[in-house]
This record gives sequence, C-alpha cells and structure tokens, in this order.
Amino acid sequence: MGYTEFTIEGRNAVIEAYRSGKPIDKIFILDGCQDGPIMTIKREAKKHDTLIKYVAKERLDQMSETGKHQGVIAYAAAYEYAEVEDILAAAREKNEPPFIFLLDNIEDPHNLGAIIRTANLAGAHGVIIPKNRAVGLTATVARTSAGALNYTPVAKVTNIAKTIEELKKEGLWFVCADMGGTTMYDLDLKGAIGLVIGNEGDGVSRLVREKCDMVASIPMKGDIDSLNASVAAGVLAYEIVRQRLK
Repeated sequence: MGYTEFTIEGRNAVIEAYRSGKPIDKIFILDGCQDGPIMTIKREAKKHDTLIKYVAKERLDQMSETGKHQGVIAYAAAYEYAEVEDILAAAREKNEPPFIFLLDNIEDPHNLGAIIRTANLAGAHGVIIPKNRAVGLTATVARTSAGALNYTPVAKVTNIAKTIEELKKEGLWFVCADMGGTTMYDLDLKGAIGLVIGNEGDGVSRLVREKCDMVASIPMKGDIDSLNASVAAGVLAYEIVRQRLK
C-alpha cells in the first residue's frame, strides 16, 4: 500500500478541505496576511483545533509543490483519525482489559511511527495523541509504522490530561515513564492500563504526570541517562505484556 501525505495549497482548496471534513494537521499561513479568505481559514482552523504557523513567503515558496500556494499551505493526515470510544470498543470486542498508549507531545514522525508499530505488536488497542504541539499521521509516520497504522486506531484529542481523567472513569490506571519513578518490575501493571510516553526532550509534562497513578523507571546500567522515546515505549510495553500474560 502506498502512503500519501496530502499537501493542500491555495485558499479555496484549504477551505473546501475543511468543508469536506478532511482531517488537517497543520496550516502554514503567510505572515501578515489578513484578507477575507485567510480569515475564513483561520476561523476553520480554530474551530478544528488545527495548529497554525505563520511563515515568510520564502518558506511557503520552498514548501509549495505547485507554486500557487496563495499564501496558505495545509498538511492533511495520511490516515483518518479514530475516536477514543473506537479504541475502547476494540478492547470490548476482544474481551480484553483496555491497553492504550497515550503520547504527550511526540514531535518526531519516526518516533510516532515506531511507537504505533510497537503498540500493535504488544496488543494495545489504540494510541492517543494530542492535537497541538505534536506530529500527526503523516506519510513518514505511516511508513515507519510498517503497516501497523492499518490495524491500530489512533485518536487525536485536545487535552491529554483531561482524556486521562475521562478514561479513569472507564476503569483504566495510568503509568508514565520517568527516570525518577519506581522500577517497572516493582509495579502492578496488569488490568486496564494506559501507558503514557513523554516528549523526546522534556519527557512527560508536569500536569500529565500528576494525573498518572504510577511512575515507572527503566533500569539502566550505561553512562547516559535516557532512552529514545520509542525505545522506552517498547521496553515498558513489553513489561505490561509480560504481566498481562501471567
């Protein structure tokens, strides 16, 4: 299967994309442009929580594939997003306690793709990512997932911390990765669980960390003090798998 990352250029094309319901991850707008169509696009972007970046004309010219961007270029998702309820439904269909990955502002598409691949192989029912300050389902993510994106639903939410609160009402417990936590082998990670993985540089944000029930550390013996986000996700995911198989 080929993967297409949709680049939408031109004011009318972007407006029509919104009206047709196409999921748009990010919009680049010519800095200082405030005319009618651009204001319409900005209203639609705000309504759909789309990230807007204001850039110079030279940047838009570099990004443009057609040379006719008219001051606006949008990046649309290569795949449709699921809803959080779709992920819970997948767990119910398999008669399994929910196992969900929640990603706190992962910015590298290769990391996101690798984590989705791990989630699929570990038997997770889905992945939840934030709408802003994080990478979406681009073609790079799809390629790096090695096909897992065809089988693992990914939901996009406005607020990860609030989503954790809502999922707690569904009986889930949450564990986040942090080097200052309890060794993962000493935690009870069975049952309905959400695995929270933080940003590549800053880790899990303070607010999200405070919502978690457990903080897990991965034993490390080397000379550096952190793992790549996707590797950390894999290590913790398979400790969860090990405990679920008991």
